[in-house]
Amino acid sequence: MSHERYRCPVPSLPAVARAHTALDEDDIAWLQLLLADWQIIADLAFADLVLWLPDRSGEGLWVGGQVRPTTGPTAYVDDLVGTHQPPGRRQLVEAAFELGRLMREGAPEWREDIQVRVEAIPVRRAGRVIAVIGRNTSVLGVRTPSRLEISYLQTAGDLGAMIAAGLFPAEGQRSDHADSPRVGDGFLRVDASGRVVYASPNALSVYRKLGLTGDLTGHRLADLTRELVPPRHRPDEETLSVVLGARAPRDSELGAPGGSDGVAIIVRSIPLRAPGGEQIGGLILLRDVTDLRRRDRELVTKDATIREIHHRVKNNLQTVAALLRLQARRIDGVEATSALEEAVRRVGSIAIVHETLSQTAEESVAFDEIADRLARLVTDVGATTAAVEVRREGAFGELDSEQATPLAMVVMELMQNAAEHGFDAGQEGRIVLEARRRGAVLEVTVSDDGRGLPDGFDLDTSSSLGLSIVRTLVESELRGHLTLGHGPDGGTRVDLMLPLD
Repeated sequence: MSHERYRCPVPSLPAVARAHTALDEDDIAWLQLLLADWQIIADLAFADLVLWLPDRSGEGLWVGGQVRPTTGPTAYVDDLVGTHQPPGRRQLVEAAFELGRLMREGAPEWREDIQVRVEAIPVRRAGRVIAVIGRNTSVLGVRTPSRLEISYLQTAGDLGAMIAAGLFPAEGQRSDHADSPRVGDGFLRVDASGRVVYASPNALSVYRKLGLTGDLTGHRLADLTRELVPPRHRPDEETLSVVLGARAPRDSELGAPGGSDGVAIIVRSIPLRAPGGEQIGGLILLRDVTDLRRRDRELVTKDATIREIHHRVKNNLQTVAALLRLQARRIDGVEATSALEEAVRRVGSIAIVHETLSQTAEESVAFDEIADRLARLVTDVGATTAAVEVRREGAFGELDSEQATPLAMVVMELMQNAAEHGFDAGQEGRIVLEARRRGAVLEVTVSDDGRGLPDGFDLDTSSSLGLSIVRTLVESELRGHLTLGHGPDGGTRVDLMLPLD
């Protein structure tokens, strides 16, 4: 058996820290906040980042986290999280722990035929070094740096210095947006006054979509954005100034008018500070989410349309049921009246499914609620001459709408058939509806404690319209199997085996 295929899951930071270190829960929470955003640092630095944690007994180091850059080659092929290094193996990291300052190695080290430059960044919290980040840059990716790469590396260096000073991450640093920008989506570097000192080509392209015709460099980003984006398409003035001036770790969304041709952009800012705490500028990331927002609107519109269709189908079915009920009152024949009343109940069971679907955005329904409503229909006054109690046991769970409609008709037919033909007039009885999920199969049973099936009953030769409907729906629509026979304690029992996939 291949061990590569069945590896154990990579342990989490909290699991490694609690098992092997003396870090408290506040320390772990701080490190988790750091790891939530360190992909940004890895991409800016073109480097792998490894989080080293001190063993509680002083016996070396543990790896609590690892991230690879999306902007350059990796320095580590293997996953390191959860691994241990004895004392003396990572001298640069150990020095960063001991001295509490950023350490750089002079000559690159070799790892699997790859030269790697190493830097150790102490992670400081509340004046204590609680971990060290190893910044590992593959020399394979090193070339004469462009302006973009110089700006990336400078910003990565500033963030590393902030980590060493205990200034990064900040509370609330993590973006709330699921579509939070990445470095490659659009990168801006602003000075302490909020003026753009560098804009990546992707960031410039984003602002071109907002209507910018010149360059971004040299503009105060907040003022420029006010000129390009009308007030109704941007956040409030305070948020705009804070985010686009990189004065606080915040994010926001803004756009330009134009209906279906409008632009939607997520903007995220991370202030950059000197070790003393004074602001020296900021990192601003941009992401054009126009297509994502357009798809979101299309999905919302589609969902609303589908719900409206279900609502109208339900109303139409209720109208049909009302017309049938009215017709039943005008017919003198008992048999014809009974037939129309049965049709009313069948139409009503379908209407219940569509009513449920009209109240949800999903194309699936919680069938237990439908089953309970169908049971109440059976026990309504006038539905049967017997005093029948209907009880549900087990759970159907969520069912696809294509299954829910025929199953509602089947369940209604079986319960109604048991109530009408299983008991004598005035007799008290019980009908039990059971549902069980076993893997990819739904097992449904409808049983009663009535008089049972007549002698010589044969489902194949039965002339019952209701049973004919049930059999057709189970075998054709639901692709299931139907068994009908005597219950263990008398009465009648119907078993359904229905595939769920």
